[in-house]
Amino acid sequence: MNAPWRMMTRRRSQAAGIASQGCGEELAPPPGPEAAAGSAEPEGRKSHRPVKHPRKAPKLRVAYEVSNDAKDKGAERLKVPIWEPQNWQQQLANIRTMRSRKDAPVDLLGAEHCYDASAPPKVQRYQVLLSLMLSSQTKDQVTASAMQRLRARGLTVDSILQTDDDTLGRLIYPVGFWKTKVKFIKQTTAILQQHYEGDIPASVAELLALPGVGPKMAHLAMAVAWGTVSGIAVDTHVHRIANRLRWTKKVTKSPEETRTALEEWLPRELWNEINGLLVGFGQQICLPVHPSCQTCLNQTLCPAAQAL
Repeated sequence: MNAPWRMMTRRRSQAAGIASQGCGEELAPPPGPEAAAGSAEPEGRKSHRPVKHPRKAPKLRVAYEVSNDAKDKGAERLKVPIWEPQNWQQQLANIRTMRSRKDAPVDLLGAEHCYDASAPPKVQRYQVLLSLMLSSQTKDQVTASAMQRLRARGLTVDSILQTDDDTLGRLIYPVGFWKTKVKFIKQTTAILQQHYEGDIPASVAELLALPGVGPKMAHLAMAVAWGTVSGIAVDTHVHRIANRLRWTKKVTKSPEETRTALEEWLPRELWNEINGLLVGFGQQICLPVHPSCQTCLNQTLCPAAQAL
């Protein structure tokens, strides 16, 4: 009476064991007559075991996968397209045409024209930095005149430290915020003497640590004094024009924010050119108030002109 029940239990147990082996395993075929006639296996040893096949890892298709004929050249990742303003290349070409005469104040009186070219390199670099400190909130003509008066007395680190504040103030007047600039010039000059042997720092971070030196001055000092393009120098002219031409993804509220926005898409080989180009354009045509849109070659390409 109990035999059928035991047999059923055994068969169900065998079926459950087979199912637990999974889809990745395959049972060996049952033994043929030849195997039955051979020598017997030791007791307790299984004659036939499931043959395991290694599972293959699934293939993942990625963005940089290439066809077989291109494998020898190596797989290249797809470039993520960057944002850039519409018609910016034509706008830039038009500005270059309008600025071809190079007769704006910045072209004749900018920082690269205010130092004594016959002075030692260290003195030249100091004079470049000083002219940039004076230029903040000041027209190029006023800055150039102040630099001429300073140079006439021998403009060096030592000479500035030996000049009293009242005399220095009279020499740089009427540059914007001249009283504050007297203090900054004295403090910065003392730091240069104590920590840089009378030279100016050769990095943006160190320049920015000097009293009275902002981002625009630091990047221009790196370009003019050290011949290194460290970033785009953005003043009020560049800030204004970049927003008028929609050269930023969104309206920017400060020159530093504009610099970051421009550096995200403007080719690096244009960084050194763009400051002088746009500053002169802003001095002559794209004025802060009442810009000369009627004579501008970008009249039909400029969103700000279309809004007028």
